[in-house]
Amino acid sequence: MNRGTTLFLKLAVIFIGIPILALCVFGVYWLANNPVNLNYAYVLYPILIGIYASVIPFYIALYSTFRLLSYIDENKAFSQISVKALNNIKHCTIAISILYMATMPFVYLLADKDDAPGLIIIGMVPIFASLVISVFSAVLQRLLQEAIDIKSENDLTV
Repeated sequence: MNRGTTLFLKLAVIFIGIPILALCVFGVYWLANNPVNLNYAYVLYPILIGIYASVIPFYIALYSTFRLLSYIDENKAFSQISVKALNNIKHCTIAISILYMATMPFVYLLADKDDAPGLIIIGMVPIFASLVISVFSAVLQRLLQEAIDIKSENDLTV
């Protein structure tokens, strides 16, 4: 495979991770220390905890994606380690969906107190996005596993 394509994708993975890290270090910390309304603070803190907790599987998935691109560079795309990387991505995105679903009752309370019904729809975006990525990685994992099985059968045929 062309090395420039995977280099571009690796840079894209890095540039996806940098703003999330900046938001975790500066943005969410600032929001936790300076809530807009002190009456909403008890609802805001569980949401912030859910956001911080979702960063861990997010970065594990980004690392697995980076490793998968490295396997493609090393011509190990059709191997069990690539299947394992896709499996890690799938499990991480499911974990992100579960964490955001756990924070949805607090988002509902915040939307109810602030009279902002659009907040619930915005809160559902990460859930659906991570589920789409999970389904996509599960499909790729299954296709890759079938390709590896076919390849191993063909290698045994003389």
